[in-house]
Amino acid sequence: MKKARMILNKEFTIAPIDPRIYSSFIEHLGRAVYGGIYEPDHPKADAQGFREDVAQLVKDLNVPLVRYPGGNFVSGFNWEDSVGPVEKRPHRLDLAWFTTETNEVGLHEFDHWLKKAGSEMMYAINLGTRGVDAARNVVEYANHPGGSYWSDLRIKNGAKDPLNIKLWCLGNEMDGPWQMGHKPATEYGRLAAEAAKVMKWVDPSIELVACGSSHSEMPTFGTWEMEMLEECYEHVDYVSLHRYYGNPTNDTPGFLARSMDMDEFIHTVISICDAIKGKKRSKKTLNLSFDEWNVWYHSRQQDEEIWKQDRWGKALPILEDIYNFEDALLCGSILLSFLRRADRVKIACMAQLVNVIAPIMTRNGGGAWAQTIYWPLYHCSKYGRGTSLRAVVDTPTYDCSDYKDVPVVDAHATMDEAGELTIFAVNRDMKEDAELTVNLGGFEGLSKVQHILLHHDDVKAINTEENPDNVSPVEVPAGTLVDGKLKVKLPAISWNVIRMTR
Repeated sequence: MKKARMILNKEFTIAPIDPRIYSSFIEHLGRAVYGGIYEPDHPKADAQGFREDVAQLVKDLNVPLVRYPGGNFVSGFNWEDSVGPVEKRPHRLDLAWFTTETNEVGLHEFDHWLKKAGSEMMYAINLGTRGVDAARNVVEYANHPGGSYWSDLRIKNGAKDPLNIKLWCLGNEMDGPWQMGHKPATEYGRLAAEAAKVMKWVDPSIELVACGSSHSEMPTFGTWEMEMLEECYEHVDYVSLHRYYGNPTNDTPGFLARSMDMDEFIHTVISICDAIKGKKRSKKTLNLSFDEWNVWYHSRQQDEEIWKQDRWGKALPILEDIYNFEDALLCGSILLSFLRRADRVKIACMAQLVNVIAPIMTRNGGGAWAQTIYWPLYHCSKYGRGTSLRAVVDTPTYDCSDYKDVPVVDAHATMDEAGELTIFAVNRDMKEDAELTVNLGGFEGLSKVQHILLHHDDVKAINTEENPDNVSPVEVPAGTLVDGKLKVKLPAISWNVIRMTR
């Protein structure tokens, strides 16, 4: 059995954990909305057409924010299409995903669903084909109390009280040539600054996210952030990061190491933000919004076939990755990356939430179930609240094709408001268990130990409607806690949640 060691002290902390790092994303894409959260003919639909079984799975995740309505979709979206009488809303060609958008579910309907799911909205505006005027108008519509054209139109449309959307994305992936209205960094930065300025004039309480790089392998990564922030640094509150991972070569050890890329991505963007802060002699510190992240590669070939057969169809079953056990392990390590930088990563959205590269799957007219990746997000959202601790971890390492010195045990710890402790740990070793010894300082009074385990002998195991619990957490015998020292066994290839309570 391999040996690993962790040192924790109650007084050695990183930062309070912003619960918004456990957020998610719904785009008007595939079956995320139509056939996902919304299916009026389903036996479990509410009076507004939203599936109550799906809403319950979301509510159980305790997702603080849901980013909406895109994504690539938003760069060609006219927000005005999504309000007013449903029967008068236009059907539009969505050039992002080659489908037809009916606008049956719009801003008011989504706000209704969020209340049912216990979440709030993170709204993305169109800075691709639209600009400053539409940006100020949608803030006025959503957040102004009344007495103006757009706020009175909201009231006329059935919402007397403001929607109070407090977090706004200034476009989406504007560095990407695939994006409608793609712009060079300086042009985007100037547009973002002007949009931000008027949006905050309408509602000074809102927070704004500027588009960073779509991923760390973009040829413009780094220079995009530098040039964009030169223009808008003082007007925005966060810089976005997006990253997806895959395992097309079936290299599980290399795949599980890819959270190291996430660590480096975060570190680099923080460094760039601080460099611009220094250059501008600003007193303002920008934080990060990792508003798209996940595993995404399983469905790509299937999607091409669907588009060939039904281009411009409605709610096509695209981007429906079926996640396996190893995907859940990587998602767990990515969440630990966010916790390790809780001082700067304040928002993170697993993309997406239902059906489209999502932790929750549905069948039209049928059931809803949790995919494997649901469980690390569920555990971190439930137990990883409070304060991120400065953990020192000594673990064996391994080398793989793309990374050197990969920690066999990837672990971090959090402390809640009651002073109770949670350790999250991934054992990346495919064959060998690991014994984790934790030296505890200042945690007197914690005596109860609980160990929740997510494990399957087959790294390719999946959950299905017929077998939804194939990969699901179980409680196992806890480790020993003697004289401030915890010893616990982490089974080979596993996700572990160790709770110490009074």
